[in-house]
Amino acid sequence: MSVETKVSAHYTHGNLLRAIDDALRRAGKDPAALKPEDLAPIDEFHVRGRQATAELGAHLKLRAGDEALDVGSGLGGPSRQLAATYGCHVTGIDLTEEYCAVATALAARAGLSDRVRYLPGSALAMPFAGGAFDAAVTQHVAMNIPDKAALYREVARVLKPGGKFGIYDLLQGEGGPAHFPVPWAREPSTSFLADEEEMRALLPAAGFEIVSWSDTSEAGREWFKAFGQRMAERGPPPLGFHILLGPEFAAMAKNQVRNLVEDRIRPTEIICIKRA
Repeated sequence: MSVETKVSAHYTHGNLLRAIDDALRRAGKDPAALKPEDLAPIDEFHVRGRQATAELGAHLKLRAGDEALDVGSGLGGPSRQLAATYGCHVTGIDLTEEYCAVATALAARAGLSDRVRYLPGSALAMPFAGGAFDAAVTQHVAMNIPDKAALYREVARVLKPGGKFGIYDLLQGEGGPAHFPVPWAREPSTSFLADEEEMRALLPAAGFEIVSWSDTSEAGREWFKAFGQRMAERGPPPLGFHILLGPEFAAMAKNQVRNLVEDRIRPTEIICIKRA
């Protein structure tokens, strides 16, 4: 079984939209009349959620009318946030077909079908013409991709010269290999963390100039601390990442916190520009 097949199987739920709708109803929400904040507990599947996406969008200086690409778009939360905030058009591509179908349905309910679209496919062979996009983002995706050189070359290919590329991913820290299971992998065969030295070589080799680099580990630890406090006070929310990952989520979340505390993973934001 290929890595991509394993990764897609890891994220595939089987009946995800119904599970989300049921959770929304338990939370007192109408699935047919959603506000962006209603989906915030589940549709931004990365450390620090909507805040991390907001920071990425601000640092990319997106503008109305921009054509942006979300590589590994998941349930579409980041793309919907960016489209609604900046008036840009966002195309998402994701390996997991179910995620694309759910993202499309949620975009329609949020009234954003004219500004976002989602296509199933591999980030290593995207069905777009060269220079099709003004900007690209990827969040918590490269950890599942062993050939990062090919990934970043492909992103550079579809960006216009001078196009901006925002990365928010987990890098390898100095504390040793990650503890498993984690949200992106149940075991090491589908986990491929690059460290800072590798990234600082990979991106220029793909044609990018790095313009900013932010290790957000401390903010990530604070985010998890606040999440843990809410859980202790209120119990598990009806809508959350546990719906995506099932009964193993508790162990995954515990390991994610441990990996952060032990410097085994480093949430990192990198802003690049494609060289002319």
